[in-house]
Amino acid sequence: MSAPPPNTDSQTDRPTQTEAEQAVRTLLRWAGDDPTREGLLDTPARVARAYTDFFSGYEIDPASLLRRTFSEVDGYDEIVLLRDIRFESHCEHHLAPIIGRAHVAYLPRQRVVGISKLARVVDAYARRLQIQERMTAQIANTINDVLEPHGVAVIIESAHECMTTRGVHKPGVSMVTSSMLGVFRNNSDTRRELMAMLNRPGTQDF
Repeated sequence: MSAPPPNTDSQTDRPTQTEAEQAVRTLLRWAGDDPTREGLLDTPARVARAYTDFFSGYEIDPASLLRRTFSEVDGYDEIVLLRDIRFESHCEHHLAPIIGRAHVAYLPRQRVVGISKLARVVDAYARRLQIQERMTAQIANTINDVLEPHGVAVIIESAHECMTTRGVHKPGVSMVTSSMLGVFRNNSDTRRELMAMLNRPGTQDF
């Protein structure tokens, strides 16, 4: 089953598997190759399966991932930070990969969420056609809306292959975006504490 188009609430106009594979054959011909040759015979089906994986985020409601929370935290009221969440996305302009890391933090009021759920929210938005700025805001806004913490911070660093493998061909360039909500935006001390936590050695250095 191929991935659904973005921003679609209904599946009624979703192409069939056969239509998706035929579209790949058309692109192979347009690129100058012969989709009937041995090496390309199974490529359309493989691409359709890959798209199911690449864009599986359309099938996930990110907010639902955060609805189970825990209140037995013995009064913990400091920053919760999950950093270096590796993700793979695709740019909506060229369908080129975006490979990067996300750092997600929130300052809970009374309840916390399982840390794996923060990583799953990142993946749910990453596995869609994206621009990094929007993805950063989507992750932060969803966590803020569902958990209602004192604040949320999301920082994303990534390499865009639409820039490194085509166009200006500038490898080694990374893009950094951030979204700061609540105390992370309004309180400079809290923001500095977050930056200090991000700069500490990772677990691989312990």
